[in-house]
Amino acid sequence: MVESLEAFLLPIAQTINTYLSNYILVFLLLGVGLWYTIKTRFIQIRCFGEGMKNVFGNLSLRGGKQASGMSSFQALATAIAAQVGTGNIVGASGAILVGGPGAIFWMWLIAFFGMATVYAEATLAIKTRQIDQDGNIKGGPVYYIREAFKGGFGKFMAGFFAIAITLALGFMGCMVQANSIGSTFNTAFAIPSWIVGAILVVFCAVIFFGGVHRLASVVEKLVPIMAAIFLGGALVVLIARYQYIPETFGMIFTYAFHPEAIIGGGFGFAIKEAISQGAKRGLFSNEAGMGSTPHAHAQANVKNPHEQGVVAMIGVFIDTFVVLTLNALVIISTLYTADGPLHECGAAAALSDTLNKTNLAQTAFGVVFGEQFGNIFVAICLLFFAFSTILSWNLFGKINVSYLFGDKAVPVYCIIALVFIFVGTLVSNDLVWELTDMFNNLMVIPNTLALFALTGVVVASAKKYSHRSK
Repeated sequence: MVESLEAFLLPIAQTINTYLSNYILVFLLLGVGLWYTIKTRFIQIRCFGEGMKNVFGNLSLRGGKQASGMSSFQALATAIAAQVGTGNIVGASGAILVGGPGAIFWMWLIAFFGMATVYAEATLAIKTRQIDQDGNIKGGPVYYIREAFKGGFGKFMAGFFAIAITLALGFMGCMVQANSIGSTFNTAFAIPSWIVGAILVVFCAVIFFGGVHRLASVVEKLVPIMAAIFLGGALVVLIARYQYIPETFGMIFTYAFHPEAIIGGGFGFAIKEAISQGAKRGLFSNEAGMGSTPHAHAQANVKNPHEQGVVAMIGVFIDTFVVLTLNALVIISTLYTADGPLHECGAAAALSDTLNKTNLAQTAFGVVFGEQFGNIFVAICLLFFAFSTILSWNLFGKINVSYLFGDKAVPVYCIIALVFIFVGTLVSNDLVWELTDMFNNLMVIPNTLALFALTGVVVASAKKYSHRSK
């Protein structure tokens, strides 16, 4: 029965995603990013140094319990935990397989403009957040959507977003993360996926029901540690493959504009695949424009909205230009360069063979580390990435469930989310990814429309505060 349902749903989800990602999503993401880049006078460049100073100037892994909300770094760590997940490993692998190495270039482009987008999202999240009498902070796109669109239309758009993000991240997204953890641990350690799922549920439950303060305490330590482990391993591989680094970058830029040479088909088809995969996986990875990370940034205890806006930009930078890029460089330098098994072979051949987006990174790291240790290394990294993402996405879901149904519905939501996490380790990877992509894509529409509508608010904040920091 499950297989029949998957066979029925998969082509439907794929068709919807084809139209959304190829014809709507790319233009919305690039459009809003380019719009805010121009309107804020390239704030991702002008205020990049300020953002780095705010993040690393007083870096601490012991932010402590805040009277309400989180410290600025805790909010950023929660956002990065959401951003740095399977999209950086499994998602990037899938993009390279289907769209070729050139898809990474389009991810970079999406991320560059996305830094301006996330600045706007974080700024609006701070300006429109609500704080109740107990000091609990609730903020995110539903609140600035209501600010952008008054009356029944605004209520409908906010409700649509709240439902979409709950399904996309709270339920389907957690299934993606759990599925990837289960698959990689099965490959690395031969542990049945259902056992991994059961253990994962226990740890998630402890944090889910511990509130914002427990989440903040965990992610502020987990995110830097997991980043250091992955970056260290990736750098070891790249040092070992240093002679292929120029070729690797050459392939990224060459196949961004001539992807048909490696993925087959005509130029029009190939370029569409490269751009589509770059945009789709770029969205899923850095989440700029999706409307997810504003929930975390809304929790930040900062002096003004601009302060957290520039911090938010660093989250996108770390996610895409550091973590995702290093993973992509490892894959391309080991598998696609002159002595690699996919050299001039391309995605089509790879997909029909033994390699897929789930094990591609493990295979790549295995070229230097050996097959067994490569599998183990990626499995451990993916556990950290996916686990932290599950924690953050659950928080985002809580905020929107509370908006839709009130605080009493939150425990019920958490229980259902735990069920989805367990089920995610058992179902088809392709279906999980397609359903997640579909709801992710739908989230973008009301969020980006609100961002366009509130341009004046964001620009005014940037003008008011950015010059003060100089």
